[in-house]
Amino acid sequence: MIKPLTRSLLCGALLSAGFSLSAHADIKRTFELPDAQYLQQLPTPETLLGYPLGKWHLRHDQLNQYIKTLAENSERVTLEETGFSHEQRQQLSLVISSKANQQNLDKIINARGQVKNGKSSKGPVVIWLAYSIHGDEASGSHAAMALSYYLSASKEQWVQDLLDDAIVIITPSQNPDGMDRFATWANNNRSNTLNTDPNNREHHQHWARGRLNHYLADLNRDWLFLRHPESQGRVALFHKWQPHYVGDFHEMGHRSSYFFQPGVPSRTHPLTPQKNQQLTDKIANYHRTALDSLGQAYYSKQSFDDFFYGKGSTYPDINGAIGVLYEQASARGKAQTSMNGVVTLERAIQNQFATSLSSLKGAFAVRNELHQYQNDFFAEKAFKSGSQDGWLMTTRNDNQRRDAFAEMLKQHKIQFSYLTSNVTENKQNFTPNDSLFIPSQQPQVDLVAALFDKRTNFKDATFYDVSSFDMAAAFNLTVVDDASLSAKKLTSSKPNQVEVNIHDDSVAVLVDWQQGSAAPWLQQVLAQGVIVKFTVKPFTANNKQNFGAGSLQVNLTQDNLSRKQIIRVLETAARIHATQLAQVNTFAAISGGDLGSPDVQQVLPVTPLLLTDGSTNPMEVGQVWNYLDNTLQMPVTLSDTRRLSRINTNQYSHIIMAHGNYGELGDKQAEQLKAFVRQGGTIIAMKSANSWLKKHGLIKTDLFDRKQADALFETDGLNFADRANLRAKKTIGGAIVNLDLDLTHPLSFGLNKPQLKVMKKGTLAFNQPNKPFVVAADYSKDTLSSGFMASNYQSVYPNKSAFIVERIGRGRVIGFADNLLFRNIWLGSEKVVANALFFAPSSL
Repeated sequence: MIKPLTRSLLCGALLSAGFSLSAHADIKRTFELPDAQYLQQLPTPETLLGYPLGKWHLRHDQLNQYIKTLAENSERVTLEETGFSHEQRQQLSLVISSKANQQNLDKIINARGQVKNGKSSKGPVVIWLAYSIHGDEASGSHAAMALSYYLSASKEQWVQDLLDDAIVIITPSQNPDGMDRFATWANNNRSNTLNTDPNNREHHQHWARGRLNHYLADLNRDWLFLRHPESQGRVALFHKWQPHYVGDFHEMGHRSSYFFQPGVPSRTHPLTPQKNQQLTDKIANYHRTALDSLGQAYYSKQSFDDFFYGKGSTYPDINGAIGVLYEQASARGKAQTSMNGVVTLERAIQNQFATSLSSLKGAFAVRNELHQYQNDFFAEKAFKSGSQDGWLMTTRNDNQRRDAFAEMLKQHKIQFSYLTSNVTENKQNFTPNDSLFIPSQQPQVDLVAALFDKRTNFKDATFYDVSSFDMAAAFNLTVVDDASLSAKKLTSSKPNQVEVNIHDDSVAVLVDWQQGSAAPWLQQVLAQGVIVKFTVKPFTANNKQNFGAGSLQVNLTQDNLSRKQIIRVLETAARIHATQLAQVNTFAAISGGDLGSPDVQQVLPVTPLLLTDGSTNPMEVGQVWNYLDNTLQMPVTLSDTRRLSRINTNQYSHIIMAHGNYGELGDKQAEQLKAFVRQGGTIIAMKSANSWLKKHGLIKTDLFDRKQADALFETDGLNFADRANLRAKKTIGGAIVNLDLDLTHPLSFGLNKPQLKVMKKGTLAFNQPNKPFVVAADYSKDTLSSGFMASNYQSVYPNKSAFIVERIGRGRVIGFADNLLFRNIWLGSEKVVANALFFAPSSL
């Protein structure tokens, strides 16, 4: 017997391709709770909303209001706050358990914290169900609201048994900003007379979509990288509770059915224990039963994988828990016609609610096995003090990258140490100012191994996401992975930074451009009207310090500002960004050009215009926006591509074109951009934006494109069944590649190694031009660093280029074949983008 949450039915005709509501007898019209007795003091979702759950798309404030109401009125519920989203929406999770457990939470949490230290995993099993990390996958958040009520109010015996011996954590929305963006769109474009036509505007969101967060990031790719506050709060919650089981609820295309893991067995990361997948499949039997009872078709062991540990269903797998992905066909609105009938929001909620219950029942049934699995995972991995073996790494004169890496390690609960003195390992020098040591004897050693994994051979060459995520490449680290250090060489204390105080006898301040903080420091100083110059050649200052090309110089005597004002600006910026300032009391250099030589040029203020919307890739646009806004703290104008012809581009120094095909732009805009460059402007184009530039004559260098890439692969003798494997081989879905840099080129200023590793997604590259001085970086002879790349490509890319700079009149067009800001974690190549901003066109 099923009890409806409401007796109201959806009203009006469903018009789509000539069908009416009456033609769809299978339409799910209401969401229904189990027929049970409920505590009367707790309001149902319908009571609070004033309408049946699913009639309208929920806003995040409604969701938060409801779970706060439950927490205020139920002795089974407390709330966990995990910070705020970019748009300052409060992130809340419910902790639901028995009254006795709620009164003992501090002790339970303390016990959970000891699991990593080898203490037995005892006490309540911890089950975490997390929903809608993609904001337009709305059924999850709705199901979470219903589940929160059900577990808080149900008097059923199985629920009471569950809560006596389990902690259930529910995170109703993992992407508050995206959730509200989508809810506004779906509700604004919904008619009262529902239209299930897939062509209806309701089902086609505007550019950026609710899938993404404020900075247009896919938060389900950020569990490892932690570049966004939503992810940071989520991972902190994970490690606080160290759950046994994590359910990650999503939606997929409306033509699909329902998916739950296990995924494709051959595409599980080798570091994931086999027992993990066995338990996943054992619990999956409960999902099969639940969906069978609803008549809902489903599948598993296909389509999705467990490889990239940066997702919500895989991060638990490398952290001693079982992570499971759920994917429900999406209405992307209220209701939408599909090959399986009409997909409705209500039906989607019902399915997600059903698999939420089956997750609880399944995990609870195997709770002893989950305890044992977690015990085994962390067995013999307790942190060992004293002399250690492990990973020794350096950022080579850049403590900002070192500190950013250290912060990421802290959030993942990875133990590390600083150095007390200089160390030499494998003929490499490591200093306290730029190095870290990660011991191998620690609970998180498997995660560390994953972070530095460099494998290139795979059983299955198909990947749902990137095939490599080597953090040594992302942070441009020099790593010795088999170092042995004595305890006296290690400390938990971060080396003290030199206090910034500019002396009275100083005539100029110098900043080594190798510092990761040099670019944001420069932007802040320029914004205060201080004149800053940079050198195009290395020199040795009178203080005996060596400075590479790109190093900054500020003369403390300037006409527009007093010496006191300049010093205040420089010192303030240095303290904010932890930037090391060097001082000299003479403009004379020991070697190289003096500080007043022609090798020193002015850095001009940067005023960027970033093209958005249309056919641009929102995630890659968002990564540029995030870098400019939050790393450089530089004002950036975001403009839709369709508005370009109405903009006076002469007021900008740079026009940035992230990945996209720019189909909205034509010959008129091409002429506009040519005029912009001729007059001294700079265009920075990334990935396929270069194809548009080439088509419209803004670059002359030929491209290696998709058509040429396809020609590398033989198809003779292949049958239809080989199609998927061929497609996988042709795809470069995320491999890390090596670039050979021209270290004398301004785009390489501040990089201290002749080789740079970047993430390559897609095949585009530049054919090496005959004209000299155009190329700034080539793909290395040994192109592949880690991940999957077909041998067909590996033999071709050594003859291709990755960075080019072409002149048009007084300006420049800079082309990058790859995304140098990949998910805002690729700090190693951020410097190249900074160089393109601050040193072009002065020195290019």
